[in-house]
Amino acid sequence: MKNVREAVLMLFLALIPVGLSAQTNPLWTEQKVRNYLPHMTVPEVRDLLTRTDMVIMPIASLEQHGLHLPIGTDFLNGLERAKLIAQRAEVLVAPILLPGQSPYHMGFEGTITLSAETIQAVYVEAAQSLIRHGFRRFLILNSHGGNRAISAFIVDRINQETQGIAVELGAAAAPFRTASGEPPPSSAVLDRHAGVGETSNSMYLIPNLVDLASAETATLTMPAHMERMVPDVVAGDPTALRVFLAEGLKAEETGKGTSAREMSSTGVWGVRDLNESNAERGRLATESFVAAAVRFIERWNELRPLER
Repeated sequence: MKNVREAVLMLFLALIPVGLSAQTNPLWTEQKVRNYLPHMTVPEVRDLLTRTDMVIMPIASLEQHGLHLPIGTDFLNGLERAKLIAQRAEVLVAPILLPGQSPYHMGFEGTITLSAETIQAVYVEAAQSLIRHGFRRFLILNSHGGNRAISAFIVDRINQETQGIAVELGAAAAPFRTASGEPPPSSAVLDRHAGVGETSNSMYLIPNLVDLASAETATLTMPAHMERMVPDVVAGDPTALRVFLAEGLKAEETGKGTSAREMSSTGVWGVRDLNESNAERGRLATESFVAAAVRFIERWNELRPLER
């Protein structure tokens, strides 16, 4: 009887098409990326440590980005920039969290927000883990404006409380940036969250996730005194911008009337025509930042060579 069952099983297996028996997850499309921690094996991390002690840690968000960009725009765009940097410089890319601090976007479905205390604690503890393995230098790459103060605190905690050395990569790379060659806007209007700049970056970095056909120009409703600031903000007045952002995009619970839902019909904070967005703009902006970041890393290595 046993022999009969085995014979039937072998016959059944023989009838299964070779292609069918070899199928794998149909949703898996990722290609292995150099120096990207989630894709690496222990021997690969060990080998990288012989060449560098630097880590890029993106800090991002999961928040609404209008009707045309994904909830994960900040996380994905920041991560892709970090991965591009790591193809030109010896540096580990270690994504830690998807969400960040986004309470002012909670009026739109899908947004997830964490407290500043939670975010900084997780990143500092993650840095301590990597320090234990031999990494020492941390480049904190903030890809969400609402994390600016948190990013600065994470940098300070790593520097003050651990054996690590940290810098905020955006500020560190700024002196090395050259003009991106991006054409000026066709009209001088407010263009911030989920606007033409961010949409263009996404069209270059995560093209298949952008639904430009669904984009709508937002109707904005801001407090009157903020509305009066807009021309100065658009003109580049640094004081106007500082005051504008200090009050704008704040949680509904603050009573300022400046949460995303209270100010924007679509979640976009701007009225520039989103059809001006294109992948070439995104490419120029991305390549300008990546090149500057690589130059900073090279200069840091000159000033402080790897010690082993």
